[in-house]
Amino acid sequence: MSKTKTTIVGAGAIGGLIAAALHKAGHDVSVLARSTTLEALRANGLRVVQADSDDEERVAVHATGDAASLGTQDFVVIALKAQVLPGLAASLAPMIGPHTVIVAAMNGLPWWFLDGLEGPLLGQHIDAVDPGGVVSRSLPPRQAIGCVVHLSSATIAPGVIKRGRGNRLIVGAPSDALAARAASLAADLIRGGFEVESTESIRQAFWIKLWGNMNMNPISALTGSAADAILDDPMTHALVLRMMEEASAIGERLGLTTGMSAPERVAVTRKLGAFKTSMLQDLEASRPLELMPILGVFPELGRKLDVPTPFCDAILGLLRQRAANSGLS
Repeated sequence: MSKTKTTIVGAGAIGGLIAAALHKAGHDVSVLARSTTLEALRANGLRVVQADSDDEERVAVHATGDAASLGTQDFVVIALKAQVLPGLAASLAPMIGPHTVIVAAMNGLPWWFLDGLEGPLLGQHIDAVDPGGVVSRSLPPRQAIGCVVHLSSATIAPGVIKRGRGNRLIVGAPSDALAARAASLAADLIRGGFEVESTESIRQAFWIKLWGNMNMNPISALTGSAADAILDDPMTHALVLRMMEEASAIGERLGLTTGMSAPERVAVTRKLGAFKTSMLQDLEASRPLELMPILGVFPELGRKLDVPTPFCDAILGLLRQRAANSGLS
């Protein structure tokens, strides 16, 4: 029996861990990378450093910068910063055959989120993550599934991933047609060492995670504050709740629930202590911000659904200016 052919697009903090896990599970793993990361992977393989020690695992993966050289794949895992995908999607098309399953393992809402979602936006796309449908034309939504990431890790050098807290993934298909393929991938990720929850409600899993991130991330990037400082200040704490309420109103129109109130979700965040959000870390490292995938989707969906989003609009406008003035647009 031939091995499952899988390519990881983006060997960063999350993609690197998924690549190592699927290699361990027996997949024929390739990594699409560029620049210094590609050079490091070719020279030293993928290196994974454990969270609580300097113990290091080295994984020999095939690394290339040319998607066309890989041919059609069984799985293509997209583990990029979501704002990069529109400019890259067309170059990934040579790996996508009629039976290829495309796995979204990114922050924010995936490009396929509205495809097949019964309700007022059926058949539409979200420009914040799929401008003009450019991603969907190369990566067919009907061939896509989701992987929601609930863990932390960091790229400490090109091709070197340091594990952090957590080890949980949620995997599922947005349609019954790909449910078996999603279950197969979930089983392999478990064999590779992840804690994996399979779900029949993958859109809701993406929505719930984003609902907890769409406020703290942008506010922290604007203020430079860690999460505890944002929640300790009564004014920014109130802003967090107002943004979540706007998102909840959009979710209700789409049939998406979170299973808890905004104050209950904020209480979960508070338990994490004085952490820096990913967007603040990106700003401090002069990396482009995941502005539209994490926050920009809400004003857009609000306009489509006639749901007012004044607090999200204001923070989006401020953060766009902050990014532009920092050279990160």
